[in-house]
Amino acid sequence: MLNDAESVMRDRDAAHLVHPLHSTAGHAGAKVWVGGEGEILIDANGGRYIDGLSGLWNNTAGNGRRELIEAAHDQMQMMAFASGYTGSSNPRAIELAERLAGLTYPNINHFYFTSGGGESTDSNIKLARHYWKLRGKPDKTKVISRLWGYHGTTFAAMCATGISTYWPMFEPRIPGFIHIPAACSYRYEAPEGTSQGIAAANELEKAILAEGPDTIALFIVEPVPGAGGVLIPPDDYFPRIREICDRYEVLLVSDEVITGFGRTGKMFGLEHWGVQPDLIQFAKAITSGYFPLGGIGMSDAVADVLLSSGQAWMHAYTYSAHPVGCAVALAMLDIVEGEDFPGQAAAKGARLLTGLRQALGDHPNVGDVRGLGLMCGIEYVQDRATKTPFDAAEAVGPRIHAAGVERGLFSRTRGDVYQIAPPIVTSEENIDRCVEIIAEATKAVLG
Repeated sequence: MLNDAESVMRDRDAAHLVHPLHSTAGHAGAKVWVGGEGEILIDANGGRYIDGLSGLWNNTAGNGRRELIEAAHDQMQMMAFASGYTGSSNPRAIELAERLAGLTYPNINHFYFTSGGGESTDSNIKLARHYWKLRGKPDKTKVISRLWGYHGTTFAAMCATGISTYWPMFEPRIPGFIHIPAACSYRYEAPEGTSQGIAAANELEKAILAEGPDTIALFIVEPVPGAGGVLIPPDDYFPRIREICDRYEVLLVSDEVITGFGRTGKMFGLEHWGVQPDLIQFAKAITSGYFPLGGIGMSDAVADVLLSSGQAWMHAYTYSAHPVGCAVALAMLDIVEGEDFPGQAAAKGARLLTGLRQALGDHPNVGDVRGLGLMCGIEYVQDRATKTPFDAAEAVGPRIHAAGVERGLFSRTRGDVYQIAPPIVTSEENIDRCVEIIAEATKAVLG
């Protein structure tokens, strides 16, 4: 190649840099990104690609947003850092907590800030254990989550994550983590005479009863699992989940790290089903990836027990309530609300889903095309009638992804599920181009 700066940088990368989910073979043809404009990523050779997964589901506002850059710059000039430990605070953290209280579920009004999603998972697990001790129920320590759920890879978060490939290198896992089947409208098989959503929710009740209700602290769940394959629950699933959690005194934790701040067409995911959680966790889109920031939100009932106990909560991160991160988050929330990100995601997501179904709905190897808001998944199968998957050795999903990259779309797959969730600011023209590329890549690999 006349201009292969990317190859040179890949060699430098290989000499010293270890990546998340590092694989020497998988990284051999890595892209080296040097620029970004809105939904477009630019590689070291000048190639332009649609960012099909908003970075890692987080960059909903795209690259180059001056409001976010200036918010970080201005706060850094004023005060780059100050501790958020008890005895210290800062105006941006106070303002962000106030702002979130007006945006989240009505019962969620107290917030603790972290640096990202995994820290938020660990924070909720620790909070739930402390809460039940304060309630006089110290044996309520176990965590229930779902297969294909993703909650991060810090150690406790990894134990909650229901994707088994994350576990073997780090066994033994922490005891007391239980996984139930995912509520996937495409894959979950309900007993005859029971609705799919109620049957899938009842898996939670079975697990609670098997373990003993007095041992279960929380159920942590993504409204729509992202990394697990964009699994859309039946409409009656979450109302039943809320009933079960109430009956057995189990805290319901909504993992809104991907679904929060507009991605699904609502500000937060469980709003689709009229359900309020006891705890939430968020990260990613709260700063559009411009600064590492996450957090948890507590219901008034949980916060009252915590704050009235008179005990210090012995949980702390150096970067909790980071003033620069909070400043960027405040500017991002101006964008989310001012540009109606939930409404944009609903409209553009409907366009994307309709386009994908029209382009791929009759393909013999496309088992399911699903989505909610601006997050969609295409599940490829060997046999459409039986839903039989391809042999993993055929690497159908990765091959379709590679064919998409050749055509200018960079995203991710979970096995043979192609995931597509571009920035919410993506133009309608590029939404349509995503459909075209995925259809072309599918035909190139599968005919």
